[in-house]
Amino acid sequence: MLSHIHIRNFTIVELLELDLAPGMSSLTGETGAGKSILLDALGLALGDRAESGMVRHGCERAEISASFDLGDKPAIQRWLSDRELEMEDECIIRRTLSKDGRSKGYINGQPQPLGSLRELGEMLVDIHGQHAHQALLRREQQREMLDQYANNSSLLKQLNQAYRHWSQLNQQLSALRSDKQERDAKLELLHYQVHELTQLNPQADELEPLDQEHQRLAHANRLLESSQLALQQLHEDDQSALISQLQRITRELSELQTIDTALIPICELLDSASIQLDEAVTELRHYRDSVDIDPQQLQQVEARLSELHEIARKHNCRPEQLYDHQQQLQQQLEEIKNAEIKYDTLENDISHAAAQYQTLADKLTRTRQNAAKKLEKAVTDNLQQLSMSGSRFEIAMPRLNDGGFAPHGQEKIEFLISTNPGQPAQPMNKIASGGELSRISLAIQVITSRVHGIATIIFDEVDVGIGGGTAEIVGQMLRALGEHRQVLCVTHQPQVASQGHQQLHVRKQTDKTSTTTTIAELTEDARIDELARMLGGIVITEQTQAHACEMLALAQKNNQQSD
Repeated sequence: MLSHIHIRNFTIVELLELDLAPGMSSLTGETGAGKSILLDALGLALGDRAESGMVRHGCERAEISASFDLGDKPAIQRWLSDRELEMEDECIIRRTLSKDGRSKGYINGQPQPLGSLRELGEMLVDIHGQHAHQALLRREQQREMLDQYANNSSLLKQLNQAYRHWSQLNQQLSALRSDKQERDAKLELLHYQVHELTQLNPQADELEPLDQEHQRLAHANRLLESSQLALQQLHEDDQSALISQLQRITRELSELQTIDTALIPICELLDSASIQLDEAVTELRHYRDSVDIDPQQLQQVEARLSELHEIARKHNCRPEQLYDHQQQLQQQLEEIKNAEIKYDTLENDISHAAAQYQTLADKLTRTRQNAAKKLEKAVTDNLQQLSMSGSRFEIAMPRLNDGGFAPHGQEKIEFLISTNPGQPAQPMNKIASGGELSRISLAIQVITSRVHGIATIIFDEVDVGIGGGTAEIVGQMLRALGEHRQVLCVTHQPQVASQGHQQLHVRKQTDKTSTTTTIAELTEDARIDELARMLGGIVITEQTQAHACEMLALAQKNNQQSD
């Protein structure tokens, strides 16, 4: 339930703090006072599109905050919990809008994308605009209203998933059929390419060792000569060998350690260097003996490298990628070879998916048929009360022309109306006038709103085009709905306004420099004054005042009796 709304610097509202109660609240005020501002602000908080012109003139930023008492709403609590946004039994949605058009949204103090605000808003508030009767002429809207009444949301979700699965499988099968000629040509090419690579037999990480071996074999003479020369200079020349010279220097300095102990660490370093040189000579000797001058091996390595580079150029890849390339081509070849097997498998999968879809579609048809009978009777009964005596509401459910599959089921949904006894029911846009459409829309909305779980329902001037006794009945319907839901109704009809559990008054104040709209709850005396204004216009007579007092008293009396 919407418990509180805070609005600052939004259009012509400077600051508004409004507490809202359970039951039916009627929202009234003079034409142009800004009755729809509250709904516009609430819509913005719940993710509607923002425009820079919504910020009050002369201000930097507008802010709207809506607080909701969740009560027993496990689905909403679960939605919040899944996103780590829970806050006991309350939910606060806030939206800010700067004058340059940028906006931010928050849920329980945490920044959230506008899509999340819209998703949560659809679970919290159901808004019926003043032009809802026009939307009612669309078959899509009619289908949605019937499914809402039948509580088909879960079943529709399953059906839509089944349809998408069946459709995707059919697309795959069509692709297999249409690509057969192309697939045969590709199969021939893949056979040749895979055979060529199989003959080459590239190995993973083969290229780098081959390059290293080629470098070693190509420079074997130089490697052998250089290593031999190094050995001679290090060890094999008796007098000039580096090791011999180092040993002589070490002996001479060792004799001087007794004279100056500072030479001790130097001698230790020279001893260590001598040991390392001996080890290096041993390793160099082993390396020299391992160097192999093998022209035949060099030729084989060069031939392998040449072959790898040549095949890589043909396949438009680098030599080191040949192994992975071969695996990919082999996989493509296997996939094409298995196409026929996949074709048979797809046909079986499609048959199974079609059976799943059909089962769900049949179930959906049955729930729609059962709900349609109940909705037909309930709306027809309401129409009799709304001064449309003899009118009859029907719901046609013809099968799709081709009897095929569709994401929303296998039947069309169309609302029909007969406004005269004995006349066949026809589509509403061919029969009903504007005023009749408004009453039919209200009759349907009041019924469908009773069955869904949304706690707050808003009617924005849906009673337009009616008056007198009919308006009183509309008010009674909304009042009855308010016993189960929180109802907020923007109205120009005193007969409707008088039925509210509370009445909110919208007032616009203008001076030479600014315009401000305020909304306040009316006391009983103030309600009588406002109802008298709605009844009598500019001049309020004692008779009009008495009529307003009688209207409010009668509404309260009738409601107490019905309660």
